[in-house]
Amino acid sequence: MSRSEKVILTNMCLIEDGKGNIVMQMRDPKRYAWSGAALPGGHIEAHEGLVESVIREVKEETGLTIHHPQLVGMKHWYTKEDIRYLVFLYRTSDFEGELYSSEEGQVGWVAREELAQLDLAYDMLNLLRVFEEGDLSELFYRERLADDFVREFW
Repeated sequence: MSRSEKVILTNMCLIEDGKGNIVMQMRDPKRYAWSGAALPGGHIEAHEGLVESVIREVKEETGLTIHHPQLVGMKHWYTKEDIRYLVFLYRTSDFEGELYSSEEGQVGWVAREELAQLDLAYDMLNLLRVFEEGDLSELFYRERLADDFVREFW
C-alpha cells in the first residue's frame, strides 16, 4: 500500500494591526470559485518553504512584508478528483509597507466586529475560529453532503 498521495499546498494569513483590524481581500467571483472576502494567501510553489511562501503571497497580494508568521492551524479537504487540498493557516501582527490591491482582489483593513456584515467567502467565519480559538488547530471537511460539508474542528 502506497503512503503517498497527490496534494495541493496553499496558505492563508491573518494580519492584525493591533487596533482590532485585519487585512481582508475581496476575491473576484469571475476569477475565483471561492469568492468573497477572505484572508490573503495562495499556492506554495515547488521547492519553496512554507513560511517563505506565505511571506511571498502576502507581499504579492497586499504590498505588505510580513515578519514572523506563526502557524496556527490547517484547513483541508479532498477535491472531486480525490486530491488532498491543504491550507496552512498563519497569523502575524509584525509587518511593514503600504497596503495596496493586486489582480488577486481589492484589499483593505476591516474591523473584526464588521466581518459578519461582509460578503465573506464560503465558511470564512468558521475558518476564523481556527485562527482565534487556541484550542482549535484544524478545520477538515470530511465529506460532501448535498451542497454542504461536514465540518470537523480539532
